[in-house]
Amino acid sequence: MKIAIGGDHAGYYYKEKLRDYLISKGHEVKDFGPYSAESADYPDFVHPLSSSIEASEFEFGVLICGSGQGVSITANKHQGVRAALCWNTDLAALSRLHNNANVLCLAARFIGYEYAETILDTFLSTTFEGGRHERRVNKISC
Repeated sequence: MKIAIGGDHAGYYYKEKLRDYLISKGHEVKDFGPYSAESADYPDFVHPLSSSIEASEFEFGVLICGSGQGVSITANKHQGVRAALCWNTDLAALSRLHNNANVLCLAARFIGYEYAETILDTFLSTTFEGGRHERRVNKISC
C-alpha cells in the first residue's frame, strides 16, 4: 500500500517509529513531517498530506499529534478525506467498515506505542463494508 504519514511535534516519535514499522511491512511510505520534535504547527503538515489523499497519490494517511484532535479536524476540511480519530481497535475497524475512513488519526499522549501499531494494523486490514454504508458515505461531502 501507499501510505502518507505526518503529524506534529507531539506525535513526532510515534510518526518516526510507525513510518519505519510500515516500511518493514512492505508499504511505500511518504513522510510529510515534521522532521524533528521541535514545536511545529500541524496544519503545515496535515494540509499537504490531505491534498495527496484527495489526489489519490496515497491510499491511506496516518496522522499523529498529542490528542489526535487537531490533525483530525484539519484533515477533515478536505473534501476527499475521511479522517477518524481512533484510540482503540474497535473504532479503527468501524471507521473503515462503516465510514470508509482513509486517514487514521492517533493521540500520542493517550495511547501506548505498541497499541498504536495494533490500531494501525486493524485500520489497514479492515475493508469497507459498502452497502447501506456506501450510500451514507456518499452524502458526506457537500
